[in-house]
Amino acid sequence: MSHRVFMCAAVLWLSFQLSSFAELVRWDVVKREPYAGGKPRGDVGPYEQWTGTVHFALDPADKANEQIVDLALAPRNAAGKVEFWADFRMLVPVDRSKASGTLFYEVNNRGGATAPRAIEGGADDFLCRQGFIVLWSGWIAEVQPGEGRLRLQAPEATDGGKPIRGIVRSELIVDRPMARASLSHRGNQGSYRPTEQGLATARVTRREREADLRQDIPQGVWHLVSSVVSDTNRAGQLPLIELEVAGGLKPGWIYEVVYEAEGPLVQGTGLAGIRDIVSALKYGGGEQNPLLADGGKPLVQRALAFGTSQSGRCLRHFLWDGFNADERGQQVLDGVISHVAGGGLGFFNHRFASPTRTNDQHDEHLFPADYFPFTYGDSTDPFSGKTDGILRKARASKTVPKVFHTQSSSEYWHRSASLVHTDPLGKQDADIPPEVRIYSFGGTQHGAGSGFPGSAGSGQLISNPADYTPLMRALVVALDAWVKEGKEPPVSVYPTIADGTLVGWRKNELGWPAIPGVNYPEVIQQPSFLDRGPQWETERIATIEPPIVKGSYVVRVPAVDSDGNERGCLNLPAVIIPVATYTSWNTRNASIGAAGELLALQGGYIPFPLSREARLQSKDPRPAVSERYRNYDEYERLYLESAERLVSRRYLLAEDVSRLKGLCQRFKPPFGQ
Repeated sequence: MSHRVFMCAAVLWLSFQLSSFAELVRWDVVKREPYAGGKPRGDVGPYEQWTGTVHFALDPADKANEQIVDLALAPRNAAGKVEFWADFRMLVPVDRSKASGTLFYEVNNRGGATAPRAIEGGADDFLCRQGFIVLWSGWIAEVQPGEGRLRLQAPEATDGGKPIRGIVRSELIVDRPMARASLSHRGNQGSYRPTEQGLATARVTRREREADLRQDIPQGVWHLVSSVVSDTNRAGQLPLIELEVAGGLKPGWIYEVVYEAEGPLVQGTGLAGIRDIVSALKYGGGEQNPLLADGGKPLVQRALAFGTSQSGRCLRHFLWDGFNADERGQQVLDGVISHVAGGGLGFFNHRFASPTRTNDQHDEHLFPADYFPFTYGDSTDPFSGKTDGILRKARASKTVPKVFHTQSSSEYWHRSASLVHTDPLGKQDADIPPEVRIYSFGGTQHGAGSGFPGSAGSGQLISNPADYTPLMRALVVALDAWVKEGKEPPVSVYPTIADGTLVGWRKNELGWPAIPGVNYPEVIQQPSFLDRGPQWETERIATIEPPIVKGSYVVRVPAVDSDGNERGCLNLPAVIIPVATYTSWNTRNASIGAAGELLALQGGYIPFPLSREARLQSKDPRPAVSERYRNYDEYERLYLESAERLVSRRYLLAEDVSRLKGLCQRFKPPFGQ
């Protein structure tokens, strides 16, 4: 089939048979349509959007697939291959000659794209303006159908055709009184079905705080309610299972359910699917590839991958598990941006895997997300004695990509980020491999804000409004140039132990200023070394739930100045020329329960006093706005000068200076002009 553009009102069905690429069997494109109404995206012109499914078949005997947990126990077709499929969505320039040659693959987050917020941020389809081919595909089997979510249909492991059973643990928290809530702790995700024995012997507990003793909820007081979620085309692979407790669920309390389940999905096929869809576009020829340039060569010459939070952890795990070499040993990803992943990996390639799970101080603290190894280069685990690193397998296979590890400073409080660049006990800085750059955005929270402060919401402080998306756009350009042209990227910027900018997190260690009315946190997310049973390390099968805490890794945080703003980081103009303290942490307020525990992934905003009189009256140690700047014009000049310095160092694009000026002008009213 030729790749000429054609449109029709009926659903399009295009099948690309991949004979020599056995791992990627078929593309089924069910719809092609103009993207964004056919509006041109800069010099590249208009884009098309393709949607459909992509089909895979893996050989369990192939060495490249040996790391996929339980693949050997999945059903096989007549050729001895394990089949599965995933949804995909792709943006392609209508004029193929305008494509830059770069594939930008975003690992979606729980079925949805995050790049439109974490990178685009109102920048007029920035990724398309670069000429990138942009691709998303399903990789999580927990995702429920509906609302365009991208799903993986994974095979189920069996014991000779009989269901495999095992212990699973779920945990959920609600922020308001509810009669019942999903075991998945998030919407639109499924949970493993309990066995009859599992329902009879399940243990359900609650506790107000992570460190509290578990309180058993007796049988008969709780019920598990199971239902199937479906859209017009198909049903979810896992059911929606909800916990119902007599009298309702208490806000802020941690509800834990441990039970025997059956039907583990081979979730590791999701990582193989990412590998194989990118590999096919880079190396497939003829009818094996739906994106070919004139002369039959692949339109995709190099591949960048981006992931936010859970998806950033997926990319770290992808590299750690050795998936960056395809079945022929060819390099898959040339560049990687692991964004706000902190020090985590994930529950991505295990028996009864649950990719949706994460770690935080109050939420989901003991799930397998923050565990060794943390660093990209090799380090040694003080508890197990093992030496490992995220890039160890990629280096052995000569498939190490260029890596940007980008993170908000909230990751230091909520996601164990310091362990990315220290030893596991936080005693010394780690050596960073030459292929890796680390950029820590000071005074920011996990999700980029609008740039302008709003309300306190569920925290004691106003939510941190800092918008780091301009930094992300510049770094995307820098990574593409590093991969494409070999142009060295901007130097890493992150706090270190050696220069005194990475310190202990407690108030007396940090030197936190005594800002009136602000309660400094007494807790932080710090990973534990856990015992999940004898099969965990070798087979990735948990037999002890909840796990037993055997020790703790040590985290640190960025140091602060006399205003409480962070040092040693890549700071935005709003933090460099401040009118407020931008914190990396926020704590839960009483309205949502568990007051004083960390508000997951959130930072805070504490405005400076406007006048000297107000400062003296409130006994605020921070100089007032009027004591810092003569007037708004001076503030704007200093703000824009800091922006231009970032441009000169390639941390900011020139096109974003005008956007930042518009944001700066929103802060004019406090100056009385």
